[in-house]
Formats: sequence, structure tokens, C-alpha cells
Amino acid sequence: MPDSRSKRVLYLDDDQGLVRLVQKSLLRLGYEVVSAGSWAAAQAALAEGGIDVIALDHDLGSETGLDIIAQLGDLPKHPPVVYVTGSSELSVAVAALKAGASDFVPKTVSEDFMALLNSAFRRAIEKERLRERKEQAEAEVRAARDRAELLLQEVNHRIANSLAMAASFVNLQAGSLVDGAAKAALEETKNRIHAISLVHRQLYTKGDFRFVALNDYLANLIEQMTASARSGDEGIAIHHDLARVELPIDASVNLGVIVAEWISNALKYAYPSGQGRIDVTLALLDDGRARLTVADRGVGREGDAARQGTGFGTRIVSVMADSMAGSIDYQPGHPGTIAALTFPLRVTYPAQDTEGRQETP
Repeated sequence: MPDSRSKRVLYLDDDQGLVRLVQKSLLRLGYEVVSAGSWAAAQAALAEGGIDVIALDHDLGSETGLDIIAQLGDLPKHPPVVYVTGSSELSVAVAALKAGASDFVPKTVSEDFMALLNSAFRRAIEKERLRERKEQAEAEVRAARDRAELLLQEVNHRIANSLAMAASFVNLQAGSLVDGAAKAALEETKNRIHAISLVHRQLYTKGDFRFVALNDYLANLIEQMTASARSGDEGIAIHHDLARVELPIDASVNLGVIVAEWISNALKYAYPSGQGRIDVTLALLDDGRARLTVADRGVGREGDAARQGTGFGTRIVSVMADSMAGSIDYQPGHPGTIAALTFPLRVTYPAQDTEGRQETP
């Protein structure tokens, strides 16, 4: 709704005759003029509030308008300033604009002076109104962004907690079983759930909801799996050397599940004695790709012998790798086995993603 009240002008000039003339002329144009002959008087008028624009004369006797502009700058907020100066003092007007004045008007005795003042006032008031609206809009955008980030943080928190609870249920169920194969299958399921839940836990603790720091995420996952292995009285140590890499959420989940699968396999099959070491490495390659390896020094595979187990985990790893345009390679470790995934750091999402997201760490 437009503001229909009269605009209030604070006119700073020590020439009281000119001030009275300006007051009468501006009154006819719909302005209310408050006069001040010094900075002290201007401060009192500004403290009362309701001033829409300041008309500031350059020559104020003991001080100049430039001095007043500098003191206005110390205030938290002040109305826009229209600088009034002699027609031959263009350099002064330029200095005033640089100091923060919104506009300037050459002081003359012609009838054009009031018209120029009126025009400058209108421009300054409108510019200030647009600036305030812009600041308000930006504040609303920041508030909406903060609310959205808080909501997203809460969503990730709840997802992480729900997945942790699901993993606990799976663990309890495994504890009630006597069949070894069933218990192993549930343990693998628990590790997959943990791999996904850790991504959401990192998202709400780190505050960046776009990317996941793989070195931190995979290190946490490995620590959890190490603790789980030790709780089962296994003397298998898991070491890691992880480059600093960031990937979007989907790709990070895929990598976490792959690491969980490969570590689980090494824990189950590589060391029948229950003693050994597993090394997890994430390295950056020169061609814009990264290479993830999980290596053990255990019994290894003989020739082309099929891997033990149901093969379900292998299928999961294959699907995850394909979604990242990655390639899987199993090699003998002399001794042991090396499972490797090479994938591009630029992750392109499937074509059905309508936003066409493409992220580069």
C-alpha cells in the first residue's frame, strides 16, 4: 500500500533566509521541512525519527557538509542525503557522492532550484525504498534458507537414528539365531545399513548437505567395522589410507556399501585363523578418477575359483559400481586378494533425473 503521508525533509543550512524560502516552496510540493543549522541540531531531529531525506548544504560555517556525511556514517542507519553545493563546486559534489551522498543539486537562485530539489528528493527516497525492500527480501531468503537447512538437518538426523535402530534390530535378531549362515547374512545386512546411516549422520553433523567427505565417512565406517570384528573376538586389524575427496550423497552411499561388502568378505574368508590385516586405500589418479582398494593378506583365491557365499554381495557391489560408471577388478595379492574399484570423480546422475545434476568435487 503506497505511503500517502507528507515526506519529511531535514534541511541542514546555516542560511536561515534560504531555509525559510525552501520551506515555503517545498510545502507547496507536499513536503514537511525540518531545519537544522548544525550537526548537533541535526542529531536531535534525527533522534525524533520520521525523516525521509536529508538536504545537506556544503558550507555550514564551522563545518562542511562532507564533515556531516562522515558523522552520519557513524550512525547505524540514516536517511539518504541530497548534497546542495554551489554550481562552481563540481569537485565537491563528486567528493560528496563518493562519501555516500545519494544525489546532489547545484545551489542557484533560479526557479529550477526547487524543481531540481524535488526531483532529487524523489529519486533518493525511491532508491532508499528499493534498497530497504531488497534488504528485506534478502533477509527473508536467508531466513527461508536457514529454516530449510535446519529442516534438512533434522531429516538427516532422524534418518540416521532410524537406520541405527533398524541395524540394532537386525543385530538382536542375529543374536537369537543358531544357524551360522543366517547369522552371517544378518551381519552383512547390518553392515549395509550402517554404511547408509553414517552418510546421513555425517550430513547433519558437518552441515554441508550437498557433499560427503569420503575420507571422514569411510574412516568412521571402518572404525565401526573394526569394533564389530573385535567384539567377535577376532584379531583382524583394519588399516586405512584415504585421500581427501568429496562426492555427492548417492555416490558416497554406493562407496560405503562397497567398502562394507569387501571388508565383510575379508573378515569372513581371508583369515580362517582369525588373525590378520585388511588395508583400505582411496587414492586420486592423474586422469580425474579415484581408485578404492580393499586388500587382505589371507588365503586368497585359487585361480578362477568361485568366491564363497551366495553371491548376493557381489551383485550389490556390481550394481553400485555401475551406477557410478566405475570398474571393478579382483587381483591376487601374493598372498591374499585385492578388490579394486576405479571410478570418475565427476559423477553424472541417470538421465531420468530432471534436474540433470552433475557435480564435481
